[in-house]
This record gives sequence, structure tokens and C-alpha cells, in this order.
Amino acid sequence: MKTAIIVDSTAYIPKSLREEKNIYSIPLSIIFNDKQYREEENITAEEFYEKVKQEKIFPTTSQPPIGEIVELLKEIAVDYDEAVFITLSSGISGTYQTVQSAGRMVEGLTVYPYDSEISCMVEGFYALEGADMAARGKSATEIVKRFDEMKPFIRAYFIVDDLSHLQRGGRLSAAQALIGSVLQVKPILHFEDTKIVPFEKIRTRKKALKRVLELFHEDAFQGVPIEATVIHANRLQEAEELCKEIENKYPNVNVNISYFGPVIGTHLGEGALGLGWYRK
Repeated sequence: MKTAIIVDSTAYIPKSLREEKNIYSIPLSIIFNDKQYREEENITAEEFYEKVKQEKIFPTTSQPPIGEIVELLKEIAVDYDEAVFITLSSGISGTYQTVQSAGRMVEGLTVYPYDSEISCMVEGFYALEGADMAARGKSATEIVKRFDEMKPFIRAYFIVDDLSHLQRGGRLSAAQALIGSVLQVKPILHFEDTKIVPFEKIRTRKKALKRVLELFHEDAFQGVPIEATVIHANRLQEAEELCKEIENKYPNVNVNISYFGPVIGTHLGEGALGLGWYRK
């Protein structure tokens, strides 16, 4: 059986790496004043944050139309017997459910939708692992089994400057956003049961970042191999400093820098910073 690996654009895996690993991708979209932009295709993260500054509004987001997913699956069916399709968390997008429906509409290809229950490059960890396994001839069921083994060891925490974007997009309750705004709290957020929820409420960004590093240390100090990613929303210098700090302290950690692209950036806002990892 020949297995394809597909992921949605919110994994933010660089195009060169997707091509190297033979990973297929389908874009989500953002909409500014009725004009639609396909993430990773006709708008970059840098262009997105600049556009937000210029227009002083945040766009809405849109999952891939089922027709586009069906067409991609039909193309893949020409060369593959099965496909594992990794999506961002079903608690913040309907993409997973749409992939489930699309998979039933394509003949000659067995589709295994997989809810990463997370997003960004941490979602990308699944796709990269799956691509390596597929290249070794592993089946979709073996790959999904491996994903299930990874999931309990995956961690991701992020800090935002302004909770209003999450609240407006329905990803955080109004009460939670109000508390953060009134008290000038910089909560550490994470995914729990597919939803974005506060992990801890901390008064300053500096202390919040220190706490995230403490959480990371609980896994990293043990010396086991760890794959990590620093994720930023137009804060490259801060991300580079954090990445360097981790590299210098933990020789067992392979860490890279990624970013919050337009779709996820719509919900988090500029200035967000995250750290995700898993024990290999």
C-alpha cells in the first residue's frame, strides 16, 4: 500500500520541507473586506501582519471548501492507495469534519482523517513523522497508531498580548477575555479537549515566558530526545533569542523557529509567542 500524507496550511511547514518530505497541503483562507486570500499561497505571514496594521481590522477565516478537498484527494488517488489527512484541532475549525465527509466521496483512496487537537508547527510534527514513516513503506494504520502514541507527549503553550481576538473569534469566552484585559493578565494558553483555554494566569509577559520555560524544563532536563518549535507572531528576534537559549541549555533538544501564519494570527494577534514540543 502506498500512503500519502496531507496536512492543512495551519501546520506552517515550509514549502521546501513539504516538497522534500512529499507532504501535500491544502490552504485555509482569510477574508479582508470580502476579498479572500489563500494562506501560504497568495499572502505571507509578514504581508498579513502589515495588512492588519494598514487596514486596522482583523479578517475572518474560512476552512477549505469540501470541493477543493475532494479534488485534491482525487488527484492523490491516481498514485496512492490511502492517505492520512492531518488537520488543526476540531475544536477551533470544522476542517476535520469536512475532511471526514470528503474522504467518503472519493473512490479508490482510503482516507484516514486525523484530528491533531492542536495547530501550527506542533500539528506539523505529526505530518513530518508520518511522511518519514510513509517513505519507509508504513501503512496508514501504522502511521495513525504512531500519532496516537505521540499525542500524550505533545505539549504547546502560548502567550498573547491581547485576548480580544480570541474572544471575538469565539475561541475564548467573553468572561475570560474580560478578566485578562481588566487585570492586565498575560495568561498562558494551551489546548485542552480540542479547545483553546487558559492554563495559568500570570501578570506579566516576562513571567509568563519564564513559566513556559519551567514547563519545558520538566521534560527537557531528563535528557531524552525532544523535538521543539518556537512559534512567533511577527516577533522573530524574540523567537531567535528563545531558540538560542534552549539550544545552549539542552543538547538533547532539536529546536526550530516557526510562526503563527495568517489564519492562526487572526485569532491570536501580533506579538503572540509559543513553545511546543514532544518527547521522541
